Amino acid sequence: MIKYLLKCKNKHEFESWFLNSKEYEKLEQKNLIECIFCQTSEVTKSIMSPNVVGKKYNHDDIIKNKEFIKIKKDLKKMKNFVEKNFDFVGSRFPKEVRKIYYDNIKNKNIYGTASPKERDELKEEGIELTTIPWIKDKEN
Repeated sequence: MIKYLLKCKNKHEFESWFLNSKEYEKLEQKNLIECIFCQTSEVTKSIMSPNVVGKKYNHDDIIKNKEFIKIKKDLKKMKNFVEKNFDFVGSRFPKEVRKIYYDNIKNKNIYGTASPKERDELKEEGIELTTIPWIKDKEN
């Protein structure tokens, strides 16, 4: 895994983890990386110092970092909560969320997928969305 410091066109800075640098590049080319603050997909890597490991540390010590484990555990809890309490609508998400918004339907929880363009269109309509990093159930 690799961590990058990212910066959006609105100058928001945030960190994000990727499987490797090729995975980052693939997601960047498809405009699938977005700012966690303003959801713009105009995001670039900032200069970041590498995490250099001395002789007394090994790779497993870095992976077992307490902060990393806590974040991963919290994301798993959030994922489990969403899966148990929300209906998965897949790529129909933009259509379904508009139905809920415009028909003023209360207490209908859904989750699914939307392209960056669809998210921008929903935002322009006044529909607020939240993006959750979806981690796999298997251990990395």
